[in-house]
Amino acid sequence: MTKNPIRLAAVALATTWLMAACGSAGGPQYYSLADTGLPVRAPSATAGTPAYIELAPISMPERFARPQFVVRKKDAPDSPAVDILEQHRWSSSFEDELRDALGSGIASRLGAVDVTKTGRQRGQPATRIAVQLGQFDAIEGKRVDASFSWTVRRTDEGPAAGCQLSLSEPVGSGFDALAQGAQRVTARLADAIAGSVSALKANQVPACAV
Repeated sequence: MTKNPIRLAAVALATTWLMAACGSAGGPQYYSLADTGLPVRAPSATAGTPAYIELAPISMPERFARPQFVVRKKDAPDSPAVDILEQHRWSSSFEDELRDALGSGIASRLGAVDVTKTGRQRGQPATRIAVQLGQFDAIEGKRVDASFSWTVRRTDEGPAAGCQLSLSEPVGSGFDALAQGAQRVTARLADAIAGSVSALKANQVPACAV
């Protein structure tokens, strides 16, 4: 029997589509906190030496320290119950994702070098930044509420300056919108911390000092 080449091609194409669909069906969707639209400033320098920042690991409640989205129930946002979504995840654990996004964001805003990623020359001072997440409530289709505190300190001098900030970002429907809301929260936090570092460098008390 002569085989129809058109039919064989159609069957092969359908099989390829089916295999591709089966390979991707049921897999988790991954998201990043990184702000890909952030303009990159060249590192500032004094007598040829760039400014350095050193961001400590982010401190946060254990329930957030996971790659899965942790969200409040949309129909009961004031309930203490949360959902841990296996199919919607950050590209790494949330504390690492937040640290990476903050480090890049603060360094870019200041034109500085993040030594937690690149290292620095021995003996060169850096501004040490320690951040603690207190709240991160994500409610699909509604908002992302977050609160943070942080300290900034020069490695070579003086006491630490402490700050705190509460943020709320409205979001649209869907988990892409929720991730984008979390990105905006992270960007606003990077703005505030960069302002604290600049104030400390100018020997001023940050406006958010507590």
